[in-house]
Amino acid sequence: MNLFSKAISLIDAENGKDPNMEIFENQSFPKELLYSNRMFAKLLEFCPTASEQLQIAAKAQHICRWQSERKNYSNDRVGYLKWREDLKKIHAQLTSKILLGVGYEVEFVARVSFLIEKKRLKKDIETQTLEDVICLVFLEFYFEPFVQKHAKEKILPIVVKTWRKMSVNGQKAALKLPFLKKISR
Repeated sequence: MNLFSKAISLIDAENGKDPNMEIFENQSFPKELLYSNRMFAKLLEFCPTASEQLQIAAKAQHICRWQSERKNYSNDRVGYLKWREDLKKIHAQLTSKILLGVGYEVEFVARVSFLIEKKRLKKDIETQTLEDVICLVFLEFYFEPFVQKHAKEKILPIVVKTWRKMSVNGQKAALKLPFLKKISR
C-alpha cells in the first residue's frame, strides 16, 4: 500500500469513529466519514487533476470534528469564529500526525496543513479550490437541512457569504446543482 492509500485509510478510520450518524440513501454512516467521502468525490469531479496534497486536505477537512463541539464556545459570532479557527488547527494537527506517521515528508505535510487551515484564500489556487469544494458540498448536501433549521432572515446572508467565498468556476459549478437549477428558473 502506498503512502496516499495508507493516509486515506487512516483518515477514514478516524472519521469512522464519529458517534454521530447520518442517513443517506437508506444507509447509516458516521457523519464525518460521509462528509469526507462527499468532499473527496466532489473534489475529483470539480478538479480531476487535484494534487495529492489537495486530495488529502479534502478528505481530512473535518477529521474528528465531533471532538470539538460548538456548544463549548460562546453563542455569538465571536464564539463561532473562534470555534472555526480552533477546528482548522485541530484538523491540521491530526492530519499532520497521520501523514508523518505513514512517512510523508515535512514539506508535504506542511502544504496539507496550509490547505486545511485555508490560508491565502482567494490568493492560493489550491486553497480556493478546496473552499469551492466545501461550498459545493454544503450547497448540494447540507443547504436544504440548514434552511429547515434556521430562520428565514438568516438564510440569504449565508447564501451571499457562501457565494462570495467561491471562485467564478465554483459559482458556475454551483449553478449546475440540481436544486439550484430549480430555484433559478
